[in-house]
Amino acid sequence: MKKLLALVLVLVMALGAVRAQSGQLEIFSWWAGDEGPALEALIALYKAANPGVEVINATVTGGSGVNARAVLKTRMLGGTPPDSFQVHAGEELTGTWVVAGRMEDLTFLYEREGWFDAFPKDLIDLLTYDGGIYSVPVNIHRSNVMWYNPAKVAEWGIEVPATWDDFLAICPTIQAAGVTPLVVGEAWTVNHLFESVALGVLGAEGWNGIWTGAVDPAGAEMVAVFEKFGEILACSNIKEDAAGLSWQQAIDKVVNGTAAFNIMGDWAAGYMVTTLGLTPGEGFGYAPAPDTSGVFMWLSDSFGLPTGVANRDNTVAWLALLGSLEGQNAFNPLKGSIPARVDAVDAAPDLYNDYLKSAAADWASNTLVGSLVHGTAANERFMGDFNQVMEIFLASGNANAAATAMSVICVQSGACGG
Repeated sequence: MKKLLALVLVLVMALGAVRAQSGQLEIFSWWAGDEGPALEALIALYKAANPGVEVINATVTGGSGVNARAVLKTRMLGGTPPDSFQVHAGEELTGTWVVAGRMEDLTFLYEREGWFDAFPKDLIDLLTYDGGIYSVPVNIHRSNVMWYNPAKVAEWGIEVPATWDDFLAICPTIQAAGVTPLVVGEAWTVNHLFESVALGVLGAEGWNGIWTGAVDPAGAEMVAVFEKFGEILACSNIKEDAAGLSWQQAIDKVVNGTAAFNIMGDWAAGYMVTTLGLTPGEGFGYAPAPDTSGVFMWLSDSFGLPTGVANRDNTVAWLALLGSLEGQNAFNPLKGSIPARVDAVDAAPDLYNDYLKSAAADWASNTLVGSLVHGTAANERFMGDFNQVMEIFLASGNANAAATAMSVICVQSGACGG
């Protein structure tokens, strides 16, 4: 941690971002608590380059931005947008505030900063709507990761499961040891598990097929997903203490050995390294979620420029920092993510731990698919209504009913191709 912060100070001296002069900058995000140090590193860079600007760090707590998006919606509709806000790259922005004409086109910034060479084309395409580019990606996260405690796995005499059938086979052994085989937390973390299960059952082509219309959401393939999901939940804490656990508390159970496995995005690596002080491969282990080896389910945090903000120049300077080499290398090692820029890791390899280096290698070589829960694969209406699908399934355990409900929201949201 100290080494990283020292390197941040070195990066401050090298920062070449556009300088703002005075006034304020309000940054709206859900990066509070354990995710705060990464954002603070960016703010430190910004303040060093723009000492005359008062930075207002407006955070709304709540995993995956569930609460923040509700507050943001009120502000955007009320005509009082923050200067810049965190949003998942993809449909979460383009399908909401971009189509509504509430965001500025940032193509000018991409041209000025040389970002067409710095960011992958496929990522830029995801940020593009009707010829304009509407946000700046600061990172890449992986959704489909299984976390575990290597010492405990050895103590229990089990292998890390490569498939969900492997997991179900060792479930009784783990339970006999008085341990929760798979820990989940509050509602969104259950949805997060679902997308990895669906990816494992359907494969990359099938997962993408949901969103193109190639896979019938009420068909046998999706019914099989819900059936497998039900089997897996039966080996979890879903009926016990799940609703009262944050994602961090779920990870804590894996670290302390009261749970064997957890499926969570690799912000969990940031938490375990930055907050808990653990070393990847020793204090915690990691593997692709079962049945998803060779596939990287991804999401990206990004920031944009709402129309009509009071501090436009200051916001442009903030966005320029986010996309810079210095900004990405200050933020990502603390966040537990890899840079969106293709040149950042090679520019400062000593900043990145073994997990992050492995994630960067997988990002470059794996098949890539977008996350549902984190705003990449489907629009906001589908994401919101999918919570009801999950409620139906958790209450009834009926895979056919859940698949039918999913097909209805596909039609209503227009998110599933066709």
